[in-house]
Amino acid sequence: MQSYKRRTIGTILVERGSLAPDKLPSIVDQLASTKQRFGEICVREGFIDSDQLALALSEQFNLNYVDLTDFKMSEEILNALPPDAIYRFHFVPLEMTPEALVVAISDPSDVIKLDELELLLDRPLQICIASESAIATVLKAGEGARRVLREVSEDFMLQLVKETDRGEEVITAETITDDTSPIIKLVNTTLMDALNRRASDIHIETGHEGLAIKYRIDGVLYMANDPIDLHFQAPIISRLKVMSELDISERRIPQDGRFKIRFGVKSIDFRVSIMPSSFGEDAVIRILDKESIANDMQGLSLENLGINEREIKRLRKKIREPYGMVLVTGPTGSGKTTTLYAALTEIQTGEDKIITIEDPVEYMLRGVLQIPVNEKKGLTFAKGLRSILRHDPDKIMIGEIRDPETAQIAVQSALTGHLVFTTVHANNVFDVIGRFIHMGIDPYNFVSSLNCVMAQRLVRKVCRKCRKPVQYSDNVLLEGGVDPELVRGATLYEANGCEDCNNTGYRGRSAIVELLELNDHLRDLIIGKVTATQLKQAAREAGVIFLRDSAVEKLIAGDTTLKEINRVTFVE
Repeated sequence: MQSYKRRTIGTILVERGSLAPDKLPSIVDQLASTKQRFGEICVREGFIDSDQLALALSEQFNLNYVDLTDFKMSEEILNALPPDAIYRFHFVPLEMTPEALVVAISDPSDVIKLDELELLLDRPLQICIASESAIATVLKAGEGARRVLREVSEDFMLQLVKETDRGEEVITAETITDDTSPIIKLVNTTLMDALNRRASDIHIETGHEGLAIKYRIDGVLYMANDPIDLHFQAPIISRLKVMSELDISERRIPQDGRFKIRFGVKSIDFRVSIMPSSFGEDAVIRILDKESIANDMQGLSLENLGINEREIKRLRKKIREPYGMVLVTGPTGSGKTTTLYAALTEIQTGEDKIITIEDPVEYMLRGVLQIPVNEKKGLTFAKGLRSILRHDPDKIMIGEIRDPETAQIAVQSALTGHLVFTTVHANNVFDVIGRFIHMGIDPYNFVSSLNCVMAQRLVRKVCRKCRKPVQYSDNVLLEGGVDPELVRGATLYEANGCEDCNNTGYRGRSAIVELLELNDHLRDLIIGKVTATQLKQAAREAGVIFLRDSAVEKLIAGDTTLKEINRVTFVE
């Protein structure tokens, strides 16, 4: 009887035209020196992508290949499985039949793991092949972490737990379910769920109803789960303090700290702010997912931020000036730093020395010297800035101007031949001028150094999969501060909500800006201390489009909703 011999993966990849034959000797050499398999080496070296490997494996093992693009896991099937199983065994459940569970996996050769999974689920498996990256994308978008969070929270309704300080800060789906401490389990699951839901912050708030966990997604807070019992507030805050190396015994004053965890293969920074409240202590955790930022930054340009083409042309002219100050203003979380990163990326040619001082450095820019502020060690913005000026820079970025000393050095730098990019917290371009003068900066020096001021906000983009056209009466538009004639003939939309946007009706954000270029007339008016009304009138005549007008343009283009622009900008 003739035995069947399975063809090698290398042969199949070459036959399919996915892999060049001249790459084979290099891969075979690496097989001997690494523990990785043939296909893994090919993907790592960039010879093939994970989809090409999956197609070759499906041919080698005579299994069906499935494309998971736009695939959504069935909640009914998920509820029938242990909540951690899909993460621990890295598979996607496709379909439940009376005979078997149909699953997509990336490695059909791991027979022991598949046997374990069959035993755990107590049902036969029907195997299909999908790419590693596609499975990871589906799992990340799925409900798994949220279900674990719900289950853990339900446990917390029933029992009181004592705080333990055990546990290494390495979070995977396996550690969430294996960890014996319910407190650690809850905190880890919350962090994991927040990352999967694209949250920028986690708020832990105490009130009469209990302890509420909320996520800030696209700038708006959403409840992560039903409130849990107040008994668990102290252990959860203590756990966060242990992770951030803060004083557990101190509960009467605010504390700030940070910690880093490994989530799968990614390292993510978290900044923690603990604040005393009338019910104990509240916490806010800012998530700095540098890898996601890096993905967003690839090919980053001012167009990608959603800024109007008209304003981009004006801004590009100013960021290419030989010296002066480019100021971006807006509240926390309005995308100021991202805009400056985009500007620096565009002007980085390798011919100029560019130095930044930031708190913290959120993304590593190629070819740019970036200095993180360290106030505990005495490295403040002002001290760092003095040292930067001795380092022969051409262009400088200052993360934020917070005090008169930093403002003074920044203005002097702009006056003495450096191009300075910086941010300041203010509501609009005119408030910035008052802020600097209030800090004791000479108005003449300030306006002489200033090339432009840009105020920025982020408006949520209405989800394109579920948005609904809407018609407003003229009265409703006028009450909402929109001239009916401006939107006549345009299709306006309202938010609806679907799985793709977490049932919020919005997905992603886009920048609206107000750009004031300083000319001689405007400089004279500022030095002459004219009223804000006169200054606004002169700015409008100079071609400034105000934030509200920029927001209305997004509404007319169908990018956002009337409710959203009224949330972000003033109705004048």
